[in-house]
Amino acid sequence: MIEKEFIKHMKWRKNMGKFNGVEKLGLRNKETGKLIAVYPNKVEGTDEEISKIVKDWYYKKNCSAEDELLSAYVDLLTEHEFKEHQ
Repeated sequence: MIEKEFIKHMKWRKNMGKFNGVEKLGLRNKETGKLIAVYPNKVEGTDEEISKIVKDWYYKKNCSAEDELLSAYVDLLTEHEFKEHQ
């Protein structure tokens, strides 16, 4: 079932932009690629809108993360990460 969900999300990505309709997105460090946090909600919108939503969520969750956010970007989870955070 998890693999079907993953494939479904990958199809959304092709048709609606990279992030639109994806169930879970990650926030990564630009230098290391390390996953910092996983946004727990499905989001709709343009990639720019979604990136803002995820970064705002992380900032509200951890106000001291302002410096960390400067070197972070929103990204899709790998299949392994997706399964871990199901």
